[in-house]
Amino acid sequence: MVLKHIELTVNGRSYADDVKPSRTLVEVLREDLGLMGTKCGCNEGECGACTVMMNGKTVTSCLVPAVQADGADILTVEGLADGDKLHPIQEAFVEAGAIQCGFCTPGFIMSTLALLRCFPHPTEEQIREGLAGNLCRCTGYQKIFQAVNLAAEKMAK
Repeated sequence: MVLKHIELTVNGRSYADDVKPSRTLVEVLREDLGLMGTKCGCNEGECGACTVMMNGKTVTSCLVPAVQADGADILTVEGLADGDKLHPIQEAFVEAGAIQCGFCTPGFIMSTLALLRCFPHPTEEQIREGLAGNLCRCTGYQKIFQAVNLAAEKMAK
């Protein structure tokens, strides 16, 4: 079996790994690095649960071959908190009650981060468009939209 050597930076830490060319980034994050925050929901890039930032842009990590992440800078939901202090987006999701089962939450949080980097004070339309790649089966989205607005307020301070 042929393995490919990859090196990547995840949440500010350097990692090196030998991977099968068929493995995905989400598999490496969860199985090799133990970063369980990134979820794998559909394996088709449709649900957004596996959303991470790769070189500053959101990607559905279930569709990214790990070998394509060689040399990349990856940010996962675990990389947002500062020790025990949650990131303002994470705080907002908790405070707004935007978390029910929590499975989709990491992907929504990472998509919110990307959204707020582009639009620090997003309109409802921008929020809907920015989160369009993420699906939730529990919340009905209203609390998620409220969390995005609350996060925008927190990050503006």
